[in-house]
Order: sequence, then C-alpha cells, then structure tokens
Amino acid sequence: MHVRSVQDSPLSVRVGALIVPLFTDGVLDGATEVADKALGGAVSDIVAAGEHKGKLGEITLVHAKDHPFRRLIVVGLGEREKFEPLNIGRAVGAAVRAFGRKGIKEFAVALPPIAKGHESACASFAAEGAISSTFDLGSYQKDTEKHNVAESLTILGEGFDTKALDAGIVRGHALGTAINLARRLANTPANDMTPTQLGNEAIAVGKATGIQVDVHDAAWAEKHKMGSFLSVAQGSVQPPAFIVMTYKGDPSSNELLALVGKGITFDTGGISIKPAAGMEEMKMDMSGAAGVVATMHAIGTLKPKINVVAIAPATENMPDGKSTKPGDIVRAMNGTTIEVINTDAEGRLVLCDALTYAQTLGATKIIDCATLTGACVIALGHAASAAMTNNDEFLNAFIAATKHTGERYWHMPLFDDYTQAMKSDIADLKNTGGRAAGTLTAGAFLKTFVEKTPWIHLDIAGTAYVEKETAWLSKGAQGVPVRALVAYAEALAANGHVG
Repeated sequence: MHVRSVQDSPLSVRVGALIVPLFTDGVLDGATEVADKALGGAVSDIVAAGEHKGKLGEITLVHAKDHPFRRLIVVGLGEREKFEPLNIGRAVGAAVRAFGRKGIKEFAVALPPIAKGHESACASFAAEGAISSTFDLGSYQKDTEKHNVAESLTILGEGFDTKALDAGIVRGHALGTAINLARRLANTPANDMTPTQLGNEAIAVGKATGIQVDVHDAAWAEKHKMGSFLSVAQGSVQPPAFIVMTYKGDPSSNELLALVGKGITFDTGGISIKPAAGMEEMKMDMSGAAGVVATMHAIGTLKPKINVVAIAPATENMPDGKSTKPGDIVRAMNGTTIEVINTDAEGRLVLCDALTYAQTLGATKIIDCATLTGACVIALGHAASAAMTNNDEFLNAFIAATKHTGERYWHMPLFDDYTQAMKSDIADLKNTGGRAAGTLTAGAFLKTFVEKTPWIHLDIAGTAYVEKETAWLSKGAQGVPVRALVAYAEALAANGHVG
C-alpha cells in the first residue's frame, strides 16, 4: 500500500473515501465539522439519531457523489479524554479493512485537531493500521470477492507539521509491512512453511534490506554441539534450519541486542502427541521466529543506530521412529544435560541452544519470544503476553518503550522455587516442571542458559494468534511481538544503548 501526506483541504481530495474521526462526545470539529457542513449536516444527523456513538472502530458510510471524495467514512475514536495516537491506527484500520473489501482502493484520512503535536506518532499508526488491515487470510481461496483491494492512503496535513507526518509515514509503512510479513509467515500452512522455506524467507529479507543472513543446517548444528535443538528435529523428514540475521547499525559499538524466536514450523507434540482438536493451529507455533525475522525487515528498512542479531532455530516436532522419547537425556550446546519428560515441551529445547549461541556472538542483551506454554493463555488469556527476566531494570525499560505500541506485556516473577522445580534426578535439568506455574517454570528453565547476560523472555502463546477478528485486524496471526521489538530497538538507539 502507498501512503503519503498532502496539504490538500478535506473537501478537495479526490479519493474513493474520506475518513473523518468522531469521539464519543459527539462534538464535530476539524475536518469532520467541515465535511458535515459540505454534506448538509449529514454527520450531525447521524449523531443526533444515535446511529454513530463514536466508539473506537465504529464506522458509518455516507455517500458524497457531488464531491471529489465519493464517500465519507465516519470512524469512531473513542473517548476524547483517553485519546492516544494508537487509536488513529485502529480507526483507520477499521475503515480500510471494511471498505477495502467492498472495492474502495483509495482512501484519505483527516486527523483530529487533538493530533497536533503528535503528528509523527499519529501518521505512523495510521500507515501501520491501514497496511495491517489489508492482510488477507484467504490467500489459498479461488474466490477473491472478499479480498481487500485498498491501494493507497493519503493523510491530510493541512494545519499539521508536514515533516513530522512524513517521518511517521516512513516508520509506519516499515512497521505495517513487517507486521504483515510476520502474519503471513505464521499463517502459511506447514507443508509450505517448512524450516527450509522459513530460511528462504529470511534470505529474502536480507536481500531486500542489506542484512546479512546465514541459514545453517543440521551438520552445522551438530558441529556446534546443539544436541538439544537437534533432539527436536530428529523426528522430522524436514531438515532443520538455524537462522541467523545480523544487522550492524553501529559498527563502533560493542553492544549487541539479540532477538531469539522459537521456530517450530509445526508442532504435533512429538511422541507426547497433542489432542487432534485444534492441532491445525500448530502451524503458528513458529510465531516467535516469524516475529524476529519480520522485525529485522523493519530494522533493516529504518536503519536505527544499533547492532542487532536475530536467531531463529527452526524445525518441526514430529512423532517418528527416530523421535526423542520421554525419558531420553539430551545435551545442550553449553554442556547442560536435559531429561526430556514431555516431548511437547520442545520450544525450550530449541531456544536454549539459541540463547547459548547468542552469547557466543557477544550479545549484551537478549530478548526471546515464543508461543511457549498453554499455561500462559490460562494465566493472561489473550489480553497480554507474559514477560520474565533476570534483570528488572532491563524489563522495566522494555515495558516503558513498548507501552504505547498496542502490545501488552505483564511482568511475571522468576522465583528460585521455579528453578528448583526444573531439577532432574538423573540429569542437570528436566524439560518440564509439571502443571503448576507452567509458564514460570519454562521461563526458569531458559534462565539457566543466559548466565549473567541481561535477558527477557516473552511468552506470546495467548497473543501471537487469536480466534476472533477485530474491526481492524483479521483473526489468526497478529504480528506480535514485532511492534514491541522495533519500538525497543528504536529506544535503545535513541538512548545510546542505555536501558
């Protein structure tokens, strides 16, 4: 989608639809008031009749055949007192998602007067919202009638800071593109999105952005003694791929942020096989890997002054004669022995070797993200991701930087009790501590592999994909945690790697 800003007045813009905002107080101001007068009070009539209450994402269409804009879309921004730039993105996304599927290709949006002073953020969210709203789940369907055909969004800049708007558009376009990439990777069926194909997608990102990409095979992993990662891969006919993406935005610095994403391209549970109901969703068990690959696309586009490496250990988890069995003991890259109690607790087995490898590259901060535990969904539902750390200052800085992205993270504890629960009688660790505090014992397991390097673990099991759509996003993969990872990388770059 093409996104731009212009200085045209709302009444002169030639598009298929002009989007104007409305708050719950029903007060018409700015472009909404101008458009209302031009259309003979049409918006006032809608508000007076109670047909539009200004709720966030609520939309009403008014035809305007005698004007350059053929239609007016009134979109709700929620309560005026609670306005934040994020709401612009959701409102624009709702309008473009609804009417892009009805044949409208060109949209324009008028920002509310309250957006003054926040132009860059509002434009960024508007571009991100419009682009992410066009994502289509039905790419395998022959019937394209419901596909979104939106091609462009014009942000009306009359009375606003044009330079700030244009800077925001650049960021929002990069972010929206990355979010949709993550969603496409996660939503693609596992017969097409194999570990090899995920590696190819990472290579494509590298070619598009100039990022160095290395996709390593099983022989390389064996040479590096990644016995834990390979123990998961050995049951599949699909070869594993250990993906490493390197961005050097500040060659003079020794600081290196590592982003590690779980890349289980399909998870049957292995020998400890999952129930059949809902197993098709396990194509999205590589959402963490999709997230870090897509984040590198955004970082490579925006080019912040920071060094970042993304690591995605990718494999299937399948039941086979060669599969790891419950009770087997495997040896991780750092020499730790692990008793495999449950082969469906495989995510931590691939992540632990990736965390160790990140430290061999000199990572000074590590963030891993994974659809790791069903227990996280029980604890937090689909409203937030769990966040655990060995460094509270690091996590506090991350949460502060990502607060206004639309993604939520909740700080969970990692008491020593949880580490003790992962001790094995016959090995150094076991890969599950039972049902109690499952999210936290999984985090405690990973913590043992990062030593003293500041580290954050994000369990995105409840947020990476959802079963219900919203007004601005389709169901399925949501692109979590791309928004947060990009925001934190930008914050680090802006603060000279402090935090």
